[in-house]
Amino acid sequence: MASETLILGVDLDGVCADYTVAFRPLVADALNIPESSLPEERSWDFSEWGLSRDQFQDLHHKAVEESRMFRSMPVFENASEVLWRLSDAGVWIRIITHRLYVNWGHAVAVTDTVEWLDQARIPYRDICFLGEKPEVEADIYIEDAPHNISSLRASGNSVIVFDAPYNQELPGPRVTNWLNCEQAILDLAAEKGFDIQPEIPGLSISDGRLLDQ
Repeated sequence: MASETLILGVDLDGVCADYTVAFRPLVADALNIPESSLPEERSWDFSEWGLSRDQFQDLHHKAVEESRMFRSMPVFENASEVLWRLSDAGVWIRIITHRLYVNWGHAVAVTDTVEWLDQARIPYRDICFLGEKPEVEADIYIEDAPHNISSLRASGNSVIVFDAPYNQELPGPRVTNWLNCEQAILDLAAEKGFDIQPEIPGLSISDGRLLDQ
């Protein structure tokens, strides 16, 4: 039988926040090229954008440090509402992100990430900044990165694939939006022995609600 509280490990970039939409105009501006020349349907390594690994890291660093990208990234539709319903039903939301993988600028990345979570009204009980996600204890993970999904599953973890062009080769469960994700979480939770009864969709979220519940 599962423990009483379900821990849900939630990735940020590509799951809650639209990294591609936020990064694309900054890359176009830095390279002085039309944004239309950078396809939104891109691989994990940005090969369609013609970026080497060093170029990507340099542009990412500038986007985070100079443009403060992590403060203004678009949030995926219904992410806040779904996570609040799950949190209110007793699910422990654990944010897990690898936003410190580029050296330097960690203070900016952490500060802007926390500010973004507040602005996007994403509930969470704790947050982990690390790359090796199998090291984090969670009952269910929501992830888009192919290498993380494979690594987590190899360690025996339950992972919901958040659909992206670069993870199409991976088997499901797969979701294309947060409403689908909510049902997938409930289905997996039931299989694991958790009894979760979220509120009916459509109820409003109070502006005064605190994140650190």
